[in-house]
Amino acid sequence: MTPPTSIRTPVPRPEAADLAAALETLGRRFGDRLAAGRAIREQHANTLTWLSSEPPDAVVWPLSTAEVAEIVAVAARHRIPLVAFGAGTSLEGHVNAPHGGISVDLSRMDRIVAVHPRDFDCTVEAGVTRDRLDAHLRDTGLHFPVDPGAGEATLGGMASTRASGTTAVRYGTMRDNVKSLTAVFADGRVVRTGARAIKSSAGYDLTRLLIGAEGTLGIVTELTLRLHPRPDAVTAAVVPFATLSGACETAIEAIQSGLPLVRVELLDEVQIEAVNRHERLALPVAPTLFVELSGATDGTGDDVAAFEAIARGYGATGFEWACDADQRRRLWRARHNAYWAIRALNAGKAILATDVCVPISRLAECVAETAADARRTGLVAPILGHVGDGNFHATPVFDAADPAAVAALKGFLDRLAARALVMDGTCTGEHGIGQGKIAHLARELGPAVDVMRAIKAALDPFGLLNPGKIFPGAYQGSISARDRSAAAPDGPWPDPAVSRPPPRS
Repeated sequence: MTPPTSIRTPVPRPEAADLAAALETLGRRFGDRLAAGRAIREQHANTLTWLSSEPPDAVVWPLSTAEVAEIVAVAARHRIPLVAFGAGTSLEGHVNAPHGGISVDLSRMDRIVAVHPRDFDCTVEAGVTRDRLDAHLRDTGLHFPVDPGAGEATLGGMASTRASGTTAVRYGTMRDNVKSLTAVFADGRVVRTGARAIKSSAGYDLTRLLIGAEGTLGIVTELTLRLHPRPDAVTAAVVPFATLSGACETAIEAIQSGLPLVRVELLDEVQIEAVNRHERLALPVAPTLFVELSGATDGTGDDVAAFEAIARGYGATGFEWACDADQRRRLWRARHNAYWAIRALNAGKAILATDVCVPISRLAECVAETAADARRTGLVAPILGHVGDGNFHATPVFDAADPAAVAALKGFLDRLAARALVMDGTCTGEHGIGQGKIAHLARELGPAVDVMRAIKAALDPFGLLNPGKIFPGAYQGSISARDRSAAAPDGPWPDPAVSRPPPRS
C-alpha cells in the first residue's frame, strides 16, 4: 500500500559537502554506532499516520549525555538537522526527517540511574522504556503510572510528546509526573532544568517548556520522575451500554462523585467487534466502558456499588467485574491493542489514529457528533479513548490510493478538530502536533504560535532540532562556513569538550 503524497511543499536539505563532512567526523568518533543503510534509515522514519515516511540521511546511537552534546556540536558546525528518536511509537510524524539530517537514536541510553523510594522519585536516561522501569520498580511498592498503551515507549519520548494515556484520570500526564530534565540544546549546552525537590519557584519552568516540545527545543537525555505507591487492590469492570452518550455520561458522573477511578476507557461497538476478533474475546458488541477502581478486589464494596448504580442509570446493559490480576491484564491488553485490532480487521486499508480533547462536560456531545459525522461521510471510524479526562480517539479506515477517500478523510479530520475547538477543547489531547496537526495548532492558538516561534528562534536559531514539526518550514537551510561565526548568537558555538553535563543524582 502506497501512502498518499504529502501535502507539504519541498523543503531545503543540508548541502552535500556539509553533510559529508559531518558524517565523516561522526564516523570517526562513533564507528559502527553510525549507520547510513537504507533499511535502518527507513526504520527511523516509520509512521503510523497517513504522512509519507521521510528517512534521515544517517542514524547515530549515543551512550551518554556528553556524546549527545558532541553530536549536536558537530551538527551545529555543519548546519545539519537532528531528529531525536526513542522507540518510534509517536503518531503524528514526529520522527520523520523532512529535511534529511541525522536521527539521534537514544535507545541505548537506558540506565536507571537512581531510585529514591523515600522521596517517591527516580532518575532515568531517556532511552529507558516504560515497561523496563515498571519491572525495575516492582519490589519497591512504587510505580510510574503514566501509561500511553505502548510499553516499549521510551520515557524521553513520552516527555517530549507530553504523553498521557489510560491512567491520566487518576495520575495526570507526563507534565504532572516529571520533576526535572537534562537536555542538550542546539548550541551544545547541557542544561538541567530543576532539582529533585517536590516544588520550586526558582525562575522559569524550563522542565515544562521542554515537555511536549517534541524535540524542537532540546534533546532530552535524562529525566527525574515522580513515583506513586502501587494500589493495594484494584477492581476492573467491563460495562456495555445501549448508547455512546450513556457511557460518556456515566464517566462524567462517576468522576464528579469522587469515586476512586484509576482508568475509564471507552470503546464503541465497531472497536469492540475488532477487539473481539483480534483478542478472541466475546464481549457484547456495544459501546463499552473499561473501568478500574482502587479498592475491593472481589467486585464488592460501596464504590463498586455506587459505580454500578450510576452506570445502570445511564443504560448499562451488563456489568462484569474482573478481579483476578490475569483477567485484568487480558482486558487491558485488549484495550491497548485496539489499533492493531482495527488494522487486522481491515487488511489492505490505511489506518489513521487521531485524537482531540474537550472539557468533560462536552464529551458526550462531541463523541456523538463525531460518530454521526463518520456515518455521514461513509467512514469506518472506531472511537475509543480516555473519557475520564475528555480525551478520545477516532481511528478512521480509508483507501489511501483513492483520492476521493483521502479527501473525505481530510474533511472528517478538519471537522473533528474544529468541533473540539468550538467546544473549548484542543486539537490534540496527547498525540501532539508533529507534522500532521500544524494547521490545527495555528487555528487553536493563533498569535500564541508566534510566541512559540520566538522561543524556538531564540533557542535554536538555525532550526536544526526536529525541523518541520509544530511549525511549517522551521529549517532555515545551510549557511556558508564564512558566515557561521557571525550568524551565531554569541559567536561560534562551543566545543563539546567544554560542555559538561551536571553531576548525576
